[in-house]
Amino acid sequence: MVPDESVFAAAGRSPIDRRTLLRTLGLGAAGIAAAPWLSACTGGSGPSGGGSSSKSLTFGSSASDEVPKNAYKAVTDAFTKKTGDTVTTNVVPHNDFQNKINSYLQGSPDDAFTWFAGYRMRYYATKGLVAPIDDVWEKIGGNYSDAMKKASTGDDGKMYFVPNYNYPWGFFYRKSLWAQKGYTVPKTFDELKTLAGKMKNDGLIPIEFSDKDGWPAMGTFDYINMRLNGYQFHLDLCAHKESWDQKKVSDVFDTWKALLPFQNPNALGMTWQDSAQSLGAKKSGMYLLGSFVTQQFTDKAVLADIDFFPFPAIAVEGTDAVEAPIDGLMLSKKGGQNQAAKDFLAYMGTAEGQDVYASVDPSNIATAKGADTSKFTPLNKKCADVIANAKSISQFFDRDALPAMANNVMIPALQSFIKDGSVDVKNLESQAKALYAAQ
Repeated sequence: MVPDESVFAAAGRSPIDRRTLLRTLGLGAAGIAAAPWLSACTGGSGPSGGGSSSKSLTFGSSASDEVPKNAYKAVTDAFTKKTGDTVTTNVVPHNDFQNKINSYLQGSPDDAFTWFAGYRMRYYATKGLVAPIDDVWEKIGGNYSDAMKKASTGDDGKMYFVPNYNYPWGFFYRKSLWAQKGYTVPKTFDELKTLAGKMKNDGLIPIEFSDKDGWPAMGTFDYINMRLNGYQFHLDLCAHKESWDQKKVSDVFDTWKALLPFQNPNALGMTWQDSAQSLGAKKSGMYLLGSFVTQQFTDKAVLADIDFFPFPAIAVEGTDAVEAPIDGLMLSKKGGQNQAAKDFLAYMGTAEGQDVYASVDPSNIATAKGADTSKFTPLNKKCADVIANAKSISQFFDRDALPAMANNVMIPALQSFIKDGSVDVKNLESQAKALYAAQ
């Protein structure tokens, strides 16, 4: 399926609970649309090094923000130094890259490229637009948990993806502001609403919020849905095994309405980076986003002042489920014929390669076993613990669901809801039924 394009992002760093990520990606596959460009490259070698000194590859990267862009440059530089292989990197704005991935892969793609686990990986593998990398996994398989291996496996049982990092979503805040105001971490949804009310009375934007790019609001939908209806319902709704036209879904939006008065009223005109700056400037009390939000805090004093807490309990399953998307690398069909590109992916699948990345971008949690945790900040440790202790791990709506459903249906529906608090679940079901039936 390729009716339209998509959007989405983020990152993370450390092994995660194997029980539930195994289930997270067992859905189906779905598509998006895209356009061809992205010629980039970086060189590589496997965990044992070596590599041919005369080889080269191109690397297409959606890591367009300064911190992750520099982190991948550090990786490609280290890979070239280790192997002698040259890497040409083509960095494309994150949303553009994701929106045009389909036509990119069908056009003249780079050898290796950044991508995500979940439907987003499985769909292109099913369509034959990416290369299997079972030979790479023969080298790096021991570096990953069973959960990570499952997250990297296509519907045909072959390997297609090398995880680099993942990251939890939660409410981030500045510790000094909370200490000054006497705020405490809410354990329940009612406590969250009470806290938001206090923040509003104190002249703050209680819940920083942005949705100009369409995808950030999905995190709020996912959490309220999982907290109300459970993790399995989230998966089944994403796979359209559950109808959108039912009370459980309406309850999600009705519950969310209680937060709308506390969210940033300018959310539809703001990017996640804009909202991060507001949080850093102590204009807002808390911000629901992935841990990649810390990439925006270049002042070390501000960064050290950041903490977070999981989305509070509402009904079922407490806070057992966490959103912790996995980002990593894949090979195009062309890249599957390039040994240097395979070597580069193998390098990214080692603690060595991921430590290089994390040395520049510590906002995420490395996925390879043996990755260095000695320099983890208290925030890094908390992020890693939240992921490791989660009983259920979701990949985020845009990665767990059919891409056309996420992009063409949910983005406009959520933006409309944010604007006026209205949503038509019958219409959501009608569109979902048509899109999933077309698969």
